[in-house]
Amino acid sequence: MDNLAERVKRASLADTQFTRSVIGPGHTHSTVTDKISSIVLERGTPKGWWIGLFVASFGVSILIASIGYLLARGVGVWGINVPVGWGFAIINLVWWIGIGHAGTLISAILLLLRQEWRTSINRFAEAMTLFAVCCAGIFPLLHVGRPWLAYWLLPYPNTMGTWPQFRSPLEWDVFAISTYATVSLLFWYVGLIPDLATMRDRATSPALKVIYGIGAMGWRGAARHWERYETAYLLLAGLATPLVVSVHTVVSYDFAVSVIPGWHATIFPPYFVAGAIYSGFAMVLTLAIPIRAFYGLKDFITARHLENMAKVILATGLIVAYGYAMEAFFAWYSANPYEKGMFVQRTSGPYGNAYWALILCNVLIPQLLWLRKVRATPWMLFAIALVVNVGMWLERYVIVITLHRDFLPSSWGRYTPTIWDWGLYLGTIGLFFFLLLLFVRFLPMISIFEMRTLVPKSQRLQQRLEEFEDGTSEP
Repeated sequence: MDNLAERVKRASLADTQFTRSVIGPGHTHSTVTDKISSIVLERGTPKGWWIGLFVASFGVSILIASIGYLLARGVGVWGINVPVGWGFAIINLVWWIGIGHAGTLISAILLLLRQEWRTSINRFAEAMTLFAVCCAGIFPLLHVGRPWLAYWLLPYPNTMGTWPQFRSPLEWDVFAISTYATVSLLFWYVGLIPDLATMRDRATSPALKVIYGIGAMGWRGAARHWERYETAYLLLAGLATPLVVSVHTVVSYDFAVSVIPGWHATIFPPYFVAGAIYSGFAMVLTLAIPIRAFYGLKDFITARHLENMAKVILATGLIVAYGYAMEAFFAWYSANPYEKGMFVQRTSGPYGNAYWALILCNVLIPQLLWLRKVRATPWMLFAIALVVNVGMWLERYVIVITLHRDFLPSSWGRYTPTIWDWGLYLGTIGLFFFLLLLFVRFLPMISIFEMRTLVPKSQRLQQRLEEFEDGTSEP
């Protein structure tokens, strides 16, 4: 009985150790490279990928049709009116920018903090950031009414000497989002260079060798190359880190610098940043779990990755819940009739259902993540991540339509999105998944060389566990 108990104890220890691991057992440098590169270089494309591309292409066609009709008829085809002059455009801008935050957080901040669990998910999280920024940029460009004159927003030299109005939050958004997109693109591409060289060396098609070779920029893996790569990567990580805080803070100023009840609040910057990371990690889970199952990557995107992301979602969700509580507290404690009236109509007015739905999605349901069983069950995490994505969109919706009642009852109105609002929104979702599917098919979705750095530690762990099971070593 003592031997049996000891064997059970050792087996339990082995399971615990591999649960904490960031890479599955038994992998070598060659198996890691083969597994990740074969997804791109294999001859046949899975049918599931083609089905996904077809659905995403349908969404892109809706996007093109919506933009075409909008340019032909003007922004009057949207549901915007007086007093709700923003509508879906600003709602979806903030939602998409928030989704892009997790990529920068995972890549830059966790790299500087030397967190190994970022390795398997940072590449497609960075790609997700770029695609989300592309989708976000569509809305302000179209909302200005004449997108072909959008270059007026930039401080370009001109003979008339008319410069952009830098006191406008629209200007702040232009600089914040363009800087964020530029640094994120550079960070993503620099991280790809060693893997592009690997793809170049393993590709059998001459055309692919040339394409990957151009992207690899002559990478040979020399010590000088690695030194310059690590320097550039760390510098870009240092640049990207403050962007996580600054970009969504600037986006929140679109609301906070106004005098509208419910918007004029100093809590908006940290509240928006936490919400961005919240929705961003939810989207990473939404993508990681199906990709992990479809491509058989459970050894690379392990239970530890899923659990850590669930913990981040839980923590940021509590911050968001605190923000909701403070909004209610400020409305009461300020004794301001306009603030109180805003909160009352938000909770029990014509859009009260949307408010309570966001409380359910963003505050109540995510509390299930306190349970270890939920964090360890992929389909439950996937369902909660979808709920959070819906809830964060509802949050932006509720914030924006607060405009429909401000100070004077004579200027009150209602906002109802039209079919073209919905078409543009659903079209950007199609564009997002279209770009993501192309990325997954033609570029390594997981960093090959970073995963290979984890192999020695995994092998040492495997050796220790074998010694534990044999009884030749103690924990």
